[in-house]
Amino acid sequence: MIDTDEKAAPTTFDMEHVTTDSTLDHDARKLAEMGYTQDMQRNFSVWSVLGVGFSLTNSWFGISAALVTGINSGGPILIIYGVVLIALISTCVGISLSELASAFPNAGGQYFWANELAPKKYANFASYLTGWFAWWGSIFTSASVALAVGSALVGCYQLTHPDFTIQPWTVFVAYQVANIFCFVFNCYGKTLPTVAKVSLWTSLVSFAVILITVPAVAPTHQHARFVFATFINNTGWSQGGIAFIVGLVNTNWSFACLDCATHLAEEVHRPERMIPIAIMGTVAIGFVTSWFFSMAMFFSIVGDFQDIVKSSTLVPVLELFYKALRSRGGAVVLEALIIATGLGCLVASHTWQSRLCWSFARDRGFPGHKWLSKVDPKLGVPLYAHLFSCVVVAIVGCLYLASLTAFNSMITACIVLLYISYAIPISCLLLRGRNTITPGPFWLGRIGMVANVVLLAWTLFTLVMYSFPYLQPVAPSTMNYVSVVYAVVAIIVGVDWVARGRKKGGFRGVGERKGDVEGLRAGSVRELQRNFGVPRQALAWYEIVLVRFANT
Repeated sequence: MIDTDEKAAPTTFDMEHVTTDSTLDHDARKLAEMGYTQDMQRNFSVWSVLGVGFSLTNSWFGISAALVTGINSGGPILIIYGVVLIALISTCVGISLSELASAFPNAGGQYFWANELAPKKYANFASYLTGWFAWWGSIFTSASVALAVGSALVGCYQLTHPDFTIQPWTVFVAYQVANIFCFVFNCYGKTLPTVAKVSLWTSLVSFAVILITVPAVAPTHQHARFVFATFINNTGWSQGGIAFIVGLVNTNWSFACLDCATHLAEEVHRPERMIPIAIMGTVAIGFVTSWFFSMAMFFSIVGDFQDIVKSSTLVPVLELFYKALRSRGGAVVLEALIIATGLGCLVASHTWQSRLCWSFARDRGFPGHKWLSKVDPKLGVPLYAHLFSCVVVAIVGCLYLASLTAFNSMITACIVLLYISYAIPISCLLLRGRNTITPGPFWLGRIGMVANVVLLAWTLFTLVMYSFPYLQPVAPSTMNYVSVVYAVVAIIVGVDWVARGRKKGGFRGVGERKGDVEGLRAGSVRELQRNFGVPRQALAWYEIVLVRFANT
């Protein structure tokens, strides 16, 4: 098998070019066994994959965007202890994803796993649902991040121009600017690993600067009782537990998207080892940064926190900075660090959603799959999949002009749809039996089993409880429209499955793909051996050519 990374295939079976022991050959051969060719360059290192994964999840950034948003649904207790709870849940999610990513390292991630693990009769439909849910989850995530960045940009302008009144259209314009700006960074494959590492360090340095500066310069500080023992319920729900759960959505958003690294499995060497490191590293760094950040910010609240909630900037953490530093310029500088972190988060989200779209299109999961499955040979990225996904994010942003409440429901949808996309392959794994698959280097046995069960239980919990209204009594402006979002997604998926996906030439499952490849391989390899006496080592190279032909 030869090095397939941007090298021309030899015209003859020159054994000097057959390097069966190289890392690239190992990765390409394993990918070929799944029925895929090495279309993407393996440019990412473990640090750059971790950079993409953490830049997207970026828990402390998520907490900064929702630090005081959920204060009326639990107060400081919601954030301080909610981070611990969600981090424990996310550890179980990370273990579950890492085990499957180690056993089946493929850019398709959860949709590919579902097809491998589900009963044959239902494998294609289970995989198809998983792929669509995961992609929509990524779209809603990008939309929510773009809104957070856009709101921060407009909030900074308002803080320095007190007479300016923020209108929905101003935030909408900033949303679109952020989406277009970050689109550019995913158009060049060779620079993406560097961008990912820069985003990682930008996030960590910004975290450290804010963590040190704000508590150090704040003129007064809150008591420990306020930070660790204050429960606030201004939701109208008489049950404190319901109020806590309703607000927990904001904290949960800060740990979403843990599958991001799995979709870079075909762009990093030894993905069966590197992807689990990136996933579990994301959870660990996310917990440490988000917990210390939230604690430091609550201690640094100056005056009545309700003044921060009602800030004319519409960005509570920016108002917190202003009151602590007593300087508009200083507050804008700190918020600029958060904006830079948010832009890195959005770049990572674009990377994630484009890889989801591209990998799913390879198996004809989307209409227009012939275009969406192409990798630009010069740029080294799935440009059409990237462009299409970003256009959908731009369209989704238009909903903000119609209803902020309806748009916020998509934040909930991104969390729950992603959990469902994880739960489908995990359910198939448990039904099939964990001992029936060949595990990868990352496999935790009974601990993995417990993690699987926790993930399934939490998915069911969020599907029900995160659908509750935000406030009581229920009004159009306080209604939780996430059920409507689920219905729209279900209709789109159902119509495409009936009209195209289930028919011949529609969605291509693993069985069909491997059948095509094995048929070509068996016939052609026998012919070569019988007529030309081609050595076995050279046939390894030829198998890659066969797989490439089968996929075209």
